[in-house]
Amino acid sequence: MHYWVKASPSDFSGTLPKPRSGHSAVNIGNSKVVVFGGLVDKKFLSDIAVYDIDNKLWFQPECTGNGSNDQVGPSPRAFHIAVAIDCHMFVFGGRSGSKRMGDFWVLDTDIWQWSELTSFGDLPSPRDFSAASSFGNRKIVMYGGWDGKKWLSDVYVLDTMSLEWTELSVAGSLPPPRCGHTATMLEKRLLVYGGRGGGGPILGDLWALKGLIEEENETAGWTQLKLPGQGPSPRCGHTITSGGHYLLLFGGHGTGGWLSRYDVYHNDSIVLDRVTAQWKRLPTGNEAPSARAYHSMTCVGSRYLLFGGFDGKSTFGDLWWLVTEEDPIVKRLFSTSPNDLPQNKDLTTLNEDSSSAQESEQDSQGRHNAVEELGKSLGITISFSNPGLPVVGEMEDKEFLNLAYSLSEVEPSITGRVTQIEAAQALRKHWSNSNPRLIPLKELGPLLRDYQRLITHKYFTNDGPQSEFITTSLPGKDAYQFYHINSFRQLRMDDIPKLLAEYNQLLPD
Repeated sequence: MHYWVKASPSDFSGTLPKPRSGHSAVNIGNSKVVVFGGLVDKKFLSDIAVYDIDNKLWFQPECTGNGSNDQVGPSPRAFHIAVAIDCHMFVFGGRSGSKRMGDFWVLDTDIWQWSELTSFGDLPSPRDFSAASSFGNRKIVMYGGWDGKKWLSDVYVLDTMSLEWTELSVAGSLPPPRCGHTATMLEKRLLVYGGRGGGGPILGDLWALKGLIEEENETAGWTQLKLPGQGPSPRCGHTITSGGHYLLLFGGHGTGGWLSRYDVYHNDSIVLDRVTAQWKRLPTGNEAPSARAYHSMTCVGSRYLLFGGFDGKSTFGDLWWLVTEEDPIVKRLFSTSPNDLPQNKDLTTLNEDSSSAQESEQDSQGRHNAVEELGKSLGITISFSNPGLPVVGEMEDKEFLNLAYSLSEVEPSITGRVTQIEAAQALRKHWSNSNPRLIPLKELGPLLRDYQRLITHKYFTNDGPQSEFITTSLPGKDAYQFYHINSFRQLRMDDIPKLLAEYNQLLPD
């Protein structure tokens, strides 16, 4: 399980980078993250912001350098490529206003010195929205982009020692031209995903390019990959970040369908598992940051760091951590102090609603006790009717079923398809094995409804909602204290372990 945690002021010292999108962010070894350029409010940027990982410090270095026009470093730009090799960050292309760039720079991050490079060979045309990756610890491969007139599908390889560009001749079928895609080296292949294709459609295809490693003596060629699992929807402006045994895809934007002119921005997290070669949804225990595209995502130790981006209206300057459940900063999400939870609206609401819910329960219980006493004094039995809480069946609870099908532990039956019953059983097994302190917020609603559904199945006859009031009529009078809660937002944090314990008692053996 992973969690999104909004960065706290205590996480960093120094001056945080300004909001932006279309910027680049690269890892320099395990010591630094270097952010360059970008766009905010139609203003193109050329500044550098550096995160010193060891010292947890953001700073803006004083860079030196001398370009062909006597400038210190690259002119302001966005949607360029930036690739790190050792302590150097190589920058090519991008856009400033309506102008596509074709200049080539390197930043030495040991001495913070820019150098404009005079390159040789088959020079790439000026472009933006291209994508690139390093390989062999000395070469860079760049694919595609937009030159202002047409979408591109060319492949260039740069040798950073000789500064020679070579256009790679690729045999066979080619991917459709595109821009706004990602290009990531995985083992000996370049993986390209998504982007905006020629004519404007948003793409959702995955391609692998072989033939980059000279020692392999392979003929360069593209292969379209169609991997199993829950793959991402078509998109561009997303990120793919390598971490551990998988690649993590986050965000980007697509369209609302072929009849819609509106962009749809994403905040989902999907992994490409390198071991099993399949797509998987990354299980996250709380709400993700706002949907966005043209952001950056970098690895910082075992964490991912998300910065910036654009959602069609606003440019972001927020910083978020994506961490595993073992990470100590996850405890912020489960603190009862509202000051510790600015990033999680659901949790804050959970605590805010709890006091009024508790008062309501106390009032209701008081009325029931008074009616009981009246019945005793009259020598009659008075039952309470269910106040009309709707109990939806498993097969009609779409949120419950969608959650069940999203679980990786759901295995297909012998027919090759997962039935609704199998999915429901897998979800209930998942909850029975869950840590109550780590139940994701998005699962609390379906969990509460299924708890109420199991009680109804176990104790009520066909009378359904008109059966006797559960807390006064069932064995163990107060055994199921959450049956009449209308929303999970009425729960307190310390109610969740109790709810899960009662839920486990209701599950069939």
